[in-house]
Amino acid sequence: MKTKFLLLISLLFASYGFSQKKWGLKECVDHALKNNITVQQNLLNVGLAEINVKDAKGNFLPNLSANTGNSFNFGSGFDPVSQNRVNTSFFGGNIGVNSGVMIFNGFRNLNVYKQAQLGVERSKLTLEEIQNSISLLVVNGYLNILFAKENLGVARVQARISKKQVEAAQERFDGGLIPKGDLLNVQSTAANDQQNVVTQENALTIALLNLAQLLQVPTEDFDIQEINVGNPAAVLLYNDAQGVFEKALLTQPQIKNAELGIKNAEYNIEIAKGAFLPSISGSLFLSTNYAYDLKDGSVRFGSTLNEDLFNQINANLGYGFGFNVNIPIFNRFQTKNNVDRQFVNKEISKVTLDNAKLQLQQNIEQAFTETKAALKAYEAAKISLDSQKEAFKNAQESYNLGAMTLFDFDLVRNRLVNAESTLIRNKYDFVFKTKVLQFYNGDLNLE
Repeated sequence: MKTKFLLLISLLFASYGFSQKKWGLKECVDHALKNNITVQQNLLNVGLAEINVKDAKGNFLPNLSANTGNSFNFGSGFDPVSQNRVNTSFFGGNIGVNSGVMIFNGFRNLNVYKQAQLGVERSKLTLEEIQNSISLLVVNGYLNILFAKENLGVARVQARISKKQVEAAQERFDGGLIPKGDLLNVQSTAANDQQNVVTQENALTIALLNLAQLLQVPTEDFDIQEINVGNPAAVLLYNDAQGVFEKALLTQPQIKNAELGIKNAEYNIEIAKGAFLPSISGSLFLSTNYAYDLKDGSVRFGSTLNEDLFNQINANLGYGFGFNVNIPIFNRFQTKNNVDRQFVNKEISKVTLDNAKLQLQQNIEQAFTETKAALKAYEAAKISLDSQKEAFKNAQESYNLGAMTLFDFDLVRNRLVNAESTLIRNKYDFVFKTKVLQFYNGDLNLE
């Protein structure tokens, strides 16, 4: 009984410890990259590309096949060994082995093999593109939770302040210092602040739900580790968008993938040109036959009888080799048109690369511009909050001395609350946009 009780306590503590698990940013990203369905699908695509390489490598090897045919004959028929007509019942057949190899086919096998290797690289780059997108989504979701938590913290502080103001107003009303209307106004403000706490709690719940679903983990008791964003340095990490763009051209997988797309088109051209050249193939064969007389139970060896089946197979053994040359002369311009088609596809690949570079440049320019705007908004929000704090301090003194009405005091207080919310929003907006620029520049650190 005591053992069962201790086991139950251990399980309860283990369950409590598990429920209190908090996810770090790098842990979230690593988990998403490992378990995301889209990532898993593209990992399988990489595996398919690697199988294509094995297929292309196998084209250089000869094939080998064996065949046999057997039949029962009753009455008049041809002896499969002597080829004479006989009137008996016999069982006979043949055994053969064939092998063929492509000696030369206009270097198509070689180019197909190189193209298959290129396909593996491109599949890995496509996978990296998806991983980058998911990483940014996780970072954004993580920061959204931190943003919601900080908003909730501010809302709770304001709710506590309002509660104390209600208590103070109640005492002043009971002492006949303020009319009931002022007390009701304070109570109304406190109720609004409490409602805002509920709103921010819901926002935090939704932010946690979104990240948990992105990670594909249970949403119950999901939480993250706190990151002290604090007051980020109000400076831009990079001087201009062009420098980030030039570095991104060397690191971003979509650019490398588009560049390899041109190389892939060049292989297609060489493969198509190979059809202009002759192809040479070789073959090797080996065959034998046998027969067994079902009436007298003997093995038929030519026109004689022999009880040793293996001697008969050996005596009838034949083999040889040969080669075939196929010279293309005219196929209604299909080969030429296919080569021209591949040249057009190469030009399309070049345009695709130019478009990828243009899209990357525009994304970086937009991210840089948005970061500059977010920085200005963040700086302005800090100045505004400092001013609103000072104004609230003076207003509180005036209200306590009876020199300011409750309505005017609430206006000042609301401006302070709005300034705090604006600062939090602008701070996280600036942090995330800075992270985006760090990602393009290859400096994103998830630790």
